[in-house]
Amino acid sequence: MLTINVAVLLAIIVILRWRRPVEPRTRADQMFGITIILVLGLLLAPTAFGHSVLGVVQQLVQGITRASH
Repeated sequence: MLTINVAVLLAIIVILRWRRPVEPRTRADQMFGITIILVLGLLLAPTAFGHSVLGVVQQLVQGITRASH
């Protein structure tokens, strides 16, 4: 039996959409892209990878905040 991880499938879709040439997009196409990225974020958030990405982003934001003061 073949199983597909939904997060991996959505990540592949996001990567393929990024590789497309930049051209005027419809509002529906923009909303579809936003929805895919939000769902991917919700699927990755509770995983170990999601927690490590969150830690990196938090450190980056703290570094930027300290540098600006």
